[in-house]
Amino acid sequence: MNPRLAGIEIIVADMAAALAFYRVLGLDIPATADVEQHVEVDLGGVRLLFDLPSTITSFDPTWTPPSGGHRVALAFDCGTPDGVDAAWAAVTAAGYTGHLQPWDAFWGQRYAVVHDPDGTTVDLYANV
Repeated sequence: MNPRLAGIEIIVADMAAALAFYRVLGLDIPATADVEQHVEVDLGGVRLLFDLPSTITSFDPTWTPPSGGHRVALAFDCGTPDGVDAAWAAVTAAGYTGHLQPWDAFWGQRYAVVHDPDGTTVDLYANV
């Protein structure tokens, strides 16, 4: 047996708000998905899954949201250092939370960190 990673799930409090955030970062998500309980976006072999808490508790009534910090982070390759700055500007201009402004990291990348509406960490990066 050779399992392969096929999906990454994010549990979101407000589907429309979460999907709007990820659209700013370029994900092609139809507006009709805003009212769904479960949404899947094909990222080219791996799917990004969005679920409402009610979806999770429908099959796992003992589920509770994590506390004390994030448990997962997503990273978006912005192509160039200027692309990081542009993505940061687009996300924060759209009213989302910027956590760490773009900087040149010691590991050789331009890097920034934003949060989606549920506080999920989203890294923006590019090789310098």
